[in-house]
Amino acid sequence: MNRFTCLFLGFLGLTLATSVVAQGDLSVASGPMIGHVSMRSAQLWIQTTRPEAVFVKYKAQGEQAWMTTATSNTTREHAHAAHVTLEALEPGTMYEVKFVVGGEEMSAPLQVQTQVLWDYRMDPPPFSFVTGSCAYINEAQYDRPGRPYGGGYEIFESMAADAPDMMLWLGDNIYLREVDFQSYSGFLHRYSHTRQTPEMAPLLKACPNYAIWDDHDFGPNDSDGSWVHAEWSREAFKTFWSNPSYGLPESPRCVSTAFRFVDMEFFLLDNRTYRVNHQNKTNTPQVLGQAQIDWLIQALQKSRAPYKFVCIGGQVLNDAAVYENVSQFPSEREEILRRLAEEDIRGVVFLSGDRHTTELSEMELSNGRMVYDLTVSPLTSGPGHAREEGNSLRVDGTYVEQRNYAKLSFDGPRKDRSCTIEVKDTFGETLWTRTLGE
Repeated sequence: MNRFTCLFLGFLGLTLATSVVAQGDLSVASGPMIGHVSMRSAQLWIQTTRPEAVFVKYKAQGEQAWMTTATSNTTREHAHAAHVTLEALEPGTMYEVKFVVGGEEMSAPLQVQTQVLWDYRMDPPPFSFVTGSCAYINEAQYDRPGRPYGGGYEIFESMAADAPDMMLWLGDNIYLREVDFQSYSGFLHRYSHTRQTPEMAPLLKACPNYAIWDDHDFGPNDSDGSWVHAEWSREAFKTFWSNPSYGLPESPRCVSTAFRFVDMEFFLLDNRTYRVNHQNKTNTPQVLGQAQIDWLIQALQKSRAPYKFVCIGGQVLNDAAVYENVSQFPSEREEILRRLAEEDIRGVVFLSGDRHTTELSEMELSNGRMVYDLTVSPLTSGPGHAREEGNSLRVDGTYVEQRNYAKLSFDGPRKDRSCTIEVKDTFGETLWTRTLGE
């Protein structure tokens, strides 16, 4: 019996047994969710209400013969969550998927599209993804008294209605409460409660979902590498998300990873595991740590993607040193921007969250290259106020103080790809649009 099993003996499923994703699927608590999808494989996730044997049947559209995955047995110590992988797939192919839970096929089918093999054959196809951060889901008995902090959950339905090819969760995807911090079962309860939000279900199965974390997924507010239960944070994150991998060669404790989607590359950073708070006097403050920065610069220099999206919980470019912005860590911020210029890395876009406001920042590096920081926040949390804080790099007309999300679309031939950003409100109405480089 491992230590997570021991920690977990008191976990009785909490709200799992009362949430059903589809009429008749009484053994399913939440999901299915599509995770990382490549040209030859697809990762899927589901959560059951009790221990169950789970496998998936799948076949290419138009084919007759079904293939099956290995069986996963859901367990209480992992919140009855199952990860299954579809293998030996063909690129650019739509697959029909059926979950079999406890011997019964789920009533709602799922479709999964593999990535297209375009390299050396054609121009990359157009695609889009949606993104945002700060998803607070109310739970009255454990929330602070007074006006509910979360709301506008229909934003997830609006995002799914945009028919994205990918969803990128930019941190604070759950909000751990005081009641959750001191037990692993509390972490699993918070994830389970959030994942069972009915309005979220269409987005989870509409496209591949990828995630980073920030302080509220990691531990208490503004938590850093001193958080004693970081092991719980990692285990819960890996239980509920299905990223390509977790950890870097020289930084195995982090949850960072990277992947390519069509012709763009995404670098998912961990801004918590190695963080030393900027208010420390005798420890050197840092956000990412040297090993993670070295890996990032090396990976960006190697990348030939037209746009390279660096995903991190807090703002990088905003030059107002407030709250937890990277400007509070000037030596690390200056090193990253200096090395981007020295390596002549083009097309870098930081994607950030955390701030409960949205804005686009841009900066010209010392070598003349432009770098951008698109902050998208909040999805369902309470909006914040940062209009007057003094970000001199903010692009006029991009500041938003309401619940919102962003859709990024890519088009054009291989050597002349465009990136258009649309920021939209809860109901999918466009608040502003910009095309990078124009």
